[in-house]
Amino acid sequence: MKVGITLPTFEPSATAALEVARAAERAGIDGVFVFDHLWRGGHRSGPALSMYPVLGAVAAVTRRIRVGSLVARVGFLPDRLVAESFVTLHELTGRRLVAALGIGDSESVSENEAYGIAWPALEDRRASLAAILGELTARGIECWVGATAPATLEIARAGGATVNLWNVELDRLQAETARGPATWAGSFPAKVSPAADQLIGLRDAGATWAIWGWPRSIDLVTRALCAAGMQGRRD
Repeated sequence: MKVGITLPTFEPSATAALEVARAAERAGIDGVFVFDHLWRGGHRSGPALSMYPVLGAVAAVTRRIRVGSLVARVGFLPDRLVAESFVTLHELTGRRLVAALGIGDSESVSENEAYGIAWPALEDRRASLAAILGELTARGIECWVGATAPATLEIARAGGATVNLWNVELDRLQAETARGPATWAGSFPAKVSPAADQLIGLRDAGATWAIWGWPRSIDLVTRALCAAGMQGRRD
């Protein structure tokens, strides 16, 4: 199992995100990921960095680590722009990109409405997801799809994408890994021992990646990996 972290992008500048990306690469963490949101939760007045520029900047200051979205939301930008942005990032990252896509949910509507962006119907968002996914995979780009609904999961599987599950229980993860490759992303405990236990549980449930929601400390991640016996190569 590979292990990644999300970067601190709900900040007024990209300085922290780039510093963390460099530190994660030095520490041997496998990947860094960026949210695609205009604000954190319901805090509309807080800062939020734009995902695509941050991914490009991270690609420029790193050499080995995987770089990915978590997740790019279909229905917020035009489909053509989403696809071409990932194609460009694929080249900029030296093919280290993970293009994780999603169709959004009820919590995403307010971000569209705040800027007068139409919220496409669910069927239209799923159709866009399938089309973008088909184009990116045809170009050799690794794709994940954030999903839990059966219809969206079927699009992911039919398109050859890895499924990404957010904060689900281990039994739900294990059921999905029985169908095909799946990654897990979400919150981890703030102490080493329980975080190590969680890593072990995710690995044993079959996750190909565990993405640690911004842990505040790279040292915490590396200590948890060591305690879990996962230091060094994890695939």
